[in-house]
Order: sequence, then structure tokens, then C-alpha cells
Amino acid sequence: MYTTRPPAYSTRRLPSFNRAPSYSAEPRQDEQRLALGASPRAHNFRKASKNGEIVLRLAQQNADVVLPVYGLGDIVNGRIHLTRTDNVSVVELQIEGHLKLKEGGETHHKLCLDKVILWRKNARNPVCPSFLRFARRLPTSFEFGGKNYPLPPSHSVKLKGLPGFSATIEYSVSAITRVGNTTVSTPFVYYPRSRSAAPVPPPLLSTEAGQFIPQPDWTTYPSVLKMKTKDGLRDVNIKLHLPSSRVFCVSEGVPFHISFESDERTLTAFTPYGPSTTESGESRKPSAPATRIRVMRRTTADARNTAADGVQGGIWRADYIGQAKFTPVCTSPRCKSFTGTIEIEPITAMGFHVPGLSVQDCILLTVAPAEGTRTPPFAGIREAVPIRLTTDPWDEDELEEGIEVARRSMSASPSRAAL
Repeated sequence: MYTTRPPAYSTRRLPSFNRAPSYSAEPRQDEQRLALGASPRAHNFRKASKNGEIVLRLAQQNADVVLPVYGLGDIVNGRIHLTRTDNVSVVELQIEGHLKLKEGGETHHKLCLDKVILWRKNARNPVCPSFLRFARRLPTSFEFGGKNYPLPPSHSVKLKGLPGFSATIEYSVSAITRVGNTTVSTPFVYYPRSRSAAPVPPPLLSTEAGQFIPQPDWTTYPSVLKMKTKDGLRDVNIKLHLPSSRVFCVSEGVPFHISFESDERTLTAFTPYGPSTTESGESRKPSAPATRIRVMRRTTADARNTAADGVQGGIWRADYIGQAKFTPVCTSPRCKSFTGTIEIEPITAMGFHVPGLSVQDCILLTVAPAEGTRTPPFAGIREAVPIRLTTDPWDEDELEEGIEVARRSMSASPSRAAL
């Protein structure tokens, strides 16, 4: 975890998220149903007020949920039951979202606020009904400072110590009666789903010398490992190959290829510092290897939102949520090459940015001497490639509402940074 801000890497060239077009659940006259997907959620989530006078029922939930769950643009629908209707003059439904941030101060952003009067007492409606139905669609974005931001997922994160920060994004739905002043409220989880707009490309082929053959669906990120000694060793050229889209499903991980090129003497000296593998790709050393490829998640908090004024501010923490396993492909006198997958830990919140809080993910390649090495022969490197993570894998049909599609980057050379 870090409390000083690293050099920022731009996210302007990252693949953007665009909402998939809406489709009808029933086929039109000129269409034919080929298959049915999973059955919709059919259970009700129930929450009663302390005095039992109001019961809030939220439809289309799974049977085992602790809290209601909604996705991108979902409809919050259900019923409000009233056991006592005397003295009730108004019944109101309220859906709220809040960002609470503490970091060198405290800030509070209202992400969404939807209020609707379900019933109001008047001459035509003197008696409140015993139940009222409602259906309200969640917004997909919110406005702050004249700009629109995608509605962020439910999330909570802390950095302990001084300086430190805490941030919470939370949502709730409430039923309120006036005069009786009775309220029943429940938090809900906002979990927007997303998927890549393209499948993971086929793996690269390699030459007999161990060099990978470039393909349009893969991008090469070169680095140079500088030698520090003067005993005739040369620099090592490192080539990291990643899918060009830079959009990956959490459950599928991140495929990669990497090669180390130099003369035979240098590669022999570099071998103890290279990727640590067995034939199965698992690490053979209990200590951290010198060469690692990981997924790093950086959470930046800035309660004063100074970044909006072009000034770097706030503090940040780093979490490593994925670790690569290397499998050797080829070893020649002038090249050592490996392939593998970065397996990512289960997470529910994908990357996002809202005023005062951002969560960004990147592939981090580090080559550094093992701890305790007194005179390492080379200077380490630390290179980052921004990526986006999605909740769902690529689907050829993509015929599903309530899911965002991460489009392919239009940039031929995505931004990267040395952290």
C-alpha cells in the first residue's frame, strides 16, 4: 500500500464502455426464438418496518440474497404493504445513492435521488390502499460539476494509518408514509455487469529461436533491462505481448507471452532472476521471484477533488489482485520465452472513476533482484499497462439487456507508465 501518489497514467485511450442496445424479450413477427436463457429471478426480498406497519417487497430477486441486487439500468419493482392505513396522507418511494469519502477532510456526493409519490390523500382518494405497486428504472449515470459519470458500483475501501482514507458507495430504497411518519428502508447492491466486445485472440506462435511472431490482435510492449556491471554482460531486451483490446473477464484471466533476448553469456547470468517455473507453470521458489507479472489495482482518494483542476492530489493504495504463472516455451542461446495466464482473484467491483475516487487496474511487469541481493548485475524495471476488467466473458450473441460492452481501443499504442 502506498500513501504517495505515483506518476499518473492516462486512461483517455482505454477502451470505453458503451451500453449494449436493448432487445425485446419476445420475438417479433419476423423473428424466431432459438433458445432460452436462464430463468429470471422470481423471489421477493422482504423488509418490514420496526413497528410492522409497512412491508417493502422487492421483486425478481434470488432466493438466497442477503440484500437486493440490481444491475445496469435495472428496474426496481415491487409492492408496499400497509397493515394500517388510517392517518396516512402520503406514501412515497425513494431511491438513493451516496458516495462518502474521508481523506484530509470529508465529502459527500449524492449519486442519484429518485422520489415518487405513490399515493396522496385527497377528495377522490380519501383512504389509502393496503398495498401499492411501483416500478422505477435505475439511472445509468449521474451529473457532477457539469459532467456525466457512469453510476459506480457498490464499493467500500480503506487505507489505514496516517495519512489514510475511507470511501463508501452505497445505495438504498425506502418506503415512507407521512403523518404516521413510518419508514422502511433497505440497502441494495448495485452490480453493473460488463463484457468485452471481442474474444481472447488465439495464442501467438513462436520461431525455432524462441521469438514470438507478431499478430494484429496482440500488442508488444518492449522494455530494456540495463546491466550495471562492467564484466561484459549486455542489456536484456524484454518483450511483453498482451491482447490488443486490453479488456479481460475476471474469471478468464489475462493471457500473455514474454521473451528475454540477449547474448548467451548474459542470458545465462540472468537465468536466476528470470521467471520461476516448473513444467506445470507453478513457482518453484517460496520467496518472491525477481520477474513477476501481476494485476495491480490502484484506488485513489481525493476528497478535495483537486484532480479536476489539473492538480495531482489525494492519496492512494495498491492491491495486487492477480499473479502470473509462467510456462516455458523455448530456450535458445539468445532467447528465453514463456507463456502463461494471470489468474485474477474474485472481485465484484470493476474499475470506475467518480469525483474524488477512482479505481484503476493495470498489468504490472517488474524485474527486480531478490531481497537480500547485495550486488545485483542489473537495474530493475517496473512497467504498467492500463487494462479494463469485466464481469462477463465475450459472448458472440451479446443479446442481453443490462450489460455494458467494452469496445476495442482505437489506439495503436496504448499509454503505459513506469511506476
